[in-house]
Amino acid sequence: MSVSGRAQEPAKQDQSKPSGNEQSATESQENQNSPDNSQGVFVFRKDVDEVMLHATVVDDKQHIITNLDRTAFTVFEDGKPQSIISFHHVDIPVAMGIVIDNSGSMREKRSKVNQAALNLVRSSNPRDEVFIVNFNDEQYLDQDFTHDLLKLKEALEKIDARGGTALYDAVVASADHLKQNARLEKKVIFLVTDGEDNASSETLEQAIKQLQLEGGPSVYAIGILGDEDHPKRAKKALQIIAERTGGIAFFPKTLDEVDTISRTIANDIRNQYAIGYKPLSPKKAGEFRQIRVEAKAKGHSKLLVRTKSGYYAGAEAASRSSK
Repeated sequence: MSVSGRAQEPAKQDQSKPSGNEQSATESQENQNSPDNSQGVFVFRKDVDEVMLHATVVDDKQHIITNLDRTAFTVFEDGKPQSIISFHHVDIPVAMGIVIDNSGSMREKRSKVNQAALNLVRSSNPRDEVFIVNFNDEQYLDQDFTHDLLKLKEALEKIDARGGTALYDAVVASADHLKQNARLEKKVIFLVTDGEDNASSETLEQAIKQLQLEGGPSVYAIGILGDEDHPKRAKKALQIIAERTGGIAFFPKTLDEVDTISRTIANDIRNQYAIGYKPLSPKKAGEFRQIRVEAKAKGHSKLLVRTKSGYYAGAEAASRSSK
């Protein structure tokens, strides 16, 4: 399954170099793997067997904690502590898919949702590479990777609010597009919907498995559920997708809250720790590895680390294996 253009060739990836001052990518002697910024591409060099986690740390009042060092963290894979081999705390550019519900029920909501999506980009790292997918019964790649706000705005305004909600299909197709075409290691999906999936060929379980393939994206979801017939099931699905991938699901009471939430998401993404480790036991293709990360530091009685809950090793070999 893939995202496709809308009755025309899909937009080409914008290869132009970003303008403005570049964010420094080094952090003292802790960063043994320095970022490669050649040709305008910002990626971390990492060992082929290394698992890279992007983690947000909050205290018991949900304040983001940004001053921890490597020694504060312990990574567990399948319950066993792992050795951290790389550690960065720097505003890393991301490859981001903005995936917006374009079903009939979204017609009156799209204007404010579109503005929130653009403000997410404005609040994010200027070196992020972003694509736009609008979906109803099908998903459409209305703008491929770019950091051009005008192009993103034009893609978001391709509103044809009709039909059903093939949310799982759209998320899986967007994750596939990130895997196949993203030049950046850190990947995110920003998902906005107002209802329950009612048109996908993928199930929730299948969608989650595709998202949890090694190197998959974190999903930040906004559910504008209001008084829909089945808000509990829709809410639960978004919560599961976000939690399993290291993101967050938000459920605003009013449409006016969506813009503030989008800026909160941008702040969360920009203040994460990148933690790399090499699994103690060799990976087996298709095998699920459970992940837990703990953080402890003086002055903090309780810290919560949010990252993906696990991954399916050997993403290429495992892809579609459940179908």
